[in-house]
Amino acid sequence: MRDVVRAYIEKYQLLTESLPVLVGVSGGADSIALLTFLVESGYSCIAAHCNFHLRGDESMRDEQFTREYAGQLNVPFLKVDFDTRQYAAERHLSIEMAARELRYNWFEEQRLATGAQAIAVAHHRDDSVETLLMNLVRGTGIRGMSGIRPRNGFVVRPLLAVSRADILEWLAGRNLRYVTDSTNESDAYTRNFIRLRVLPLLEELNPSVKTAIARTSEHLAAAEAVYLHVVEEARGRVVEPGDRLSIAALMRYPSPDAILYELLKTYNFTRLVAEAVYLSLTKEPGKVFYSSTHRLIKDRDYLLLSPLVKEEVKEYILTGDEQNWSGPVELSFEKVVIKEDFHIRKDKNIAYFDYDKLTFPLTLRTWKEGDWFIPFGMKGRKKLSDYFSDRKFSRLDKEQTWLLCSGDAVIWVVGERPDNRFCLDKMTKSVLVVHFFPTKSESK
Repeated sequence: MRDVVRAYIEKYQLLTESLPVLVGVSGGADSIALLTFLVESGYSCIAAHCNFHLRGDESMRDEQFTREYAGQLNVPFLKVDFDTRQYAAERHLSIEMAARELRYNWFEEQRLATGAQAIAVAHHRDDSVETLLMNLVRGTGIRGMSGIRPRNGFVVRPLLAVSRADILEWLAGRNLRYVTDSTNESDAYTRNFIRLRVLPLLEELNPSVKTAIARTSEHLAAAEAVYLHVVEEARGRVVEPGDRLSIAALMRYPSPDAILYELLKTYNFTRLVAEAVYLSLTKEPGKVFYSSTHRLIKDRDYLLLSPLVKEEVKEYILTGDEQNWSGPVELSFEKVVIKEDFHIRKDKNIAYFDYDKLTFPLTLRTWKEGDWFIPFGMKGRKKLSDYFSDRKFSRLDKEQTWLLCSGDAVIWVVGERPDNRFCLDKMTKSVLVVHFFPTKSESK
């Protein structure tokens, strides 16, 4: 394993011996192998451990183990404590995503504080295979099929050239101890589900499936490099001064729709909007498209881009006690105590909120960049800009859309969809019923 990893580090120029390396160490087999290998290879290492406090005594055991092992190697030891569940709840993230954000944000802080050249983490070849399969299931382009990269900014992954089995064999040959995370045996997490249930089934078809997928990922990574090279070449030929995209130059490329998406992504256009722009290329000029930051006009020979002028956000204060409220829109409010005969009407112009979950006064305002909510019936948050794009809202539609807010939270895209966080549940005692009365021009 030693020679393979050394060759991998040299091939991708991941590390030099001139500056220290911050090494993420959990105490598990992979990170213990990484730290040991780097120390024995002459790198000046700093062990960095995150205690996410998700597994009770196990979390404290892991911290103590990594502290003691760093001491045995005479390596400086840094650690941090996180309230991961609270962080996830406040930001409406999964525990996995919350832990990832906390970990890498702290790693970067410590890299800057210590002057380390890089943050070395212990992802191996099997992790890359699992990532590829996860992306494939979710739906991905060529980038998602390339697996985990050897380097991402200051984060490097020296062990990507070896498998989990290689690592365990190397540790066993040196009689090195490590701790085991009991959650790795649960298939509640997507990655674990793929590792524990999907890959074993694929191995029944091909015992070497991990190696085969890893090889495919390497081929796709090489193809991605060619793809990105062509995209940058196209950028130089298609995008003219003044942010004008030449339609004729674009159409000379194979898969011009893919090239167009990559070019428009720079201006924050979503894939759905980019597809609509491409379909408009053979039609009459004059159609207008919007991203969160730019406007695009389809002219006869060019796509003309210009930054959006930031519009002032209009805002009104509402106590929630108003029986009827007249402003830019017509609303009515009614507080209702839950009884057996309480009935919810399925009408997008009527919203029902758990009264005790609200913070008063409420505000009614227009949307602004960065706004998000959790659409009723969903768990994950969604940017309003993405919601508008999915609903194919025109710029005028967006300007005429109002948001009812409780504190900083959007509780209702008025006349569209309420926020899941404020919906009724078994504990609800009182309901705030809000009616929206659209004019004919506002009715969709």
